[in-house]
Amino acid sequence: MKRALITGVTGQDGSYLAELLLSKGYKVYGLVRRSSSKNLGRIEHLLSKIELLNGDLLDFSSLIEAVDVSKPDEVYNLAAQSFVKESWNQPVLTADFTAVGVTRVLEALRMVAPKARFYQASSSEMFGKVQAVPQLESTPFYPRSPYGVAKLYGHWITVNYRESYNMHASSGILFNHESPRRGLEFVTRKITHQVALIKHGFANELRLGNLDAKRDWGFAGDYVEAMWLMLQQETPDDYVIALNETHTVKEFVELAFARVDLDWAKYVKFDEKFMRPAEVDLLIGDSSKAKKILGWQPKVSFKELVNMMVDSDLKFVSKTNQLGIN
Repeated sequence: MKRALITGVTGQDGSYLAELLLSKGYKVYGLVRRSSSKNLGRIEHLLSKIELLNGDLLDFSSLIEAVDVSKPDEVYNLAAQSFVKESWNQPVLTADFTAVGVTRVLEALRMVAPKARFYQASSSEMFGKVQAVPQLESTPFYPRSPYGVAKLYGHWITVNYRESYNMHASSGILFNHESPRRGLEFVTRKITHQVALIKHGFANELRLGNLDAKRDWGFAGDYVEAMWLMLQQETPDDYVIALNETHTVKEFVELAFARVDLDWAKYVKFDEKFMRPAEVDLLIGDSSKAKKILGWQPKVSFKELVNMMVDSDLKFVSKTNQLGIN
């Protein structure tokens, strides 16, 4: 039985990855911060099947202990301060967690389990002010947020440990990937949740920033399969994971409102406070390498993703209202 350790197991990607690994017969360990111990909603259905370990990317000794206890064959580092907008409010914490935290995990592995295979969650935000369209593994990086800069450090330190210590360390440069498990602070989930509130009569507007920003959106459940496939390869490497298509925030809004037969223009209001200090205008990935080498293929289309999220939030809003939860 293979053993895997997932940092960030309570997040969107962590929950889908844990499900995938369990379906493949893995013994799964999840690293959770003590402050996150009550935030187990996404993995509540898995708690009897996985083992949680207390640890924090800011606490090196806790990482050494987690690696020692779990004795992993594979480690998936998904933990991060992952909200781009918040990275301007907390740039130092974002750097310590999202950048230096990767080094702490790698160093713990080097010391305790150097043969373990390592996956680093890199991000399309590293491309930022894009230098080429579409973006490939070889496209120069130009991050436009403290989050993007921190992710770039995490990406390059992974390459450095791979080349310096001959570790099996790979990075997935994942473009935006969403699901019904996405946090409400992210624009996609904010849209679908607010659409559900409006449809049920609990809200009358949706306030957004840049409707013209373009992103390459896919389904998180598809993308975690790519993570797993990377660690099954004989040779570690870095891969862009994307749908290879781009859509504006406005297109996402139009589809979401269309799902509930409402005219989006009657409800959407522009709000300056949701604009970024430095905007990333266009992201579109070319995942040809992943498709060729990993055999990875996304299954859920952009439209199917939006519909899935709206349908889920319609049920969520209806259920929470019945329970008297605001």
